[in-house]
Amino acid sequence: MTVRSDRLERIWAPHRLAYVTGDDGGVQDEGCPFCRIPGLEDRTGLVVARGESIYAVLNKHPYNPGHLMVVPYRHVAGLEDLDDAETRGLADFTRRAVLAVRAASSPHGFNVGLNLGGVAGGSLAAHLHQHVVPRWGGDANFMTVVGETKIMAQLLSDTRDALAEAWPDA
Repeated sequence: MTVRSDRLERIWAPHRLAYVTGDDGGVQDEGCPFCRIPGLEDRTGLVVARGESIYAVLNKHPYNPGHLMVVPYRHVAGLEDLDDAETRGLADFTRRAVLAVRAASSPHGFNVGLNLGGVAGGSLAAHLHQHVVPRWGGDANFMTVVGETKIMAQLLSDTRDALAEAWPDA
């Protein structure tokens, strides 16, 4: 019997095993992670900033360094489910997220958006969240395109600290 290679390169990342197995030292439990995160200490939960109805949190599996999400505390799936204060808070925190990332890392641009529903790409579609993804010229280089590998140059905890420090008050 001949074994055929899948021709994929492997980069070993044992720190991600906790995500795969769900064993993160007792932090993770059943239910919605966006409902659970506000109950954690900011550094543990990767929370960058908290508002009255909205918070900003780093994505644990970012597309680029500084990829964060703006999330209502209340568990709602649709944009139309937000009340007026949450709608204003989502817009305000998204604006502040862009300002903080720009101050901390000088990206060349941003992708900002919502994936509403699973078919739209929302992996956690039951709890609305807006992505703020910094972009740099060449950030989809040969490693990403050909090697199907993303290089992350900074630990999430260090990125969280830099963004929290750069977060504008209002």
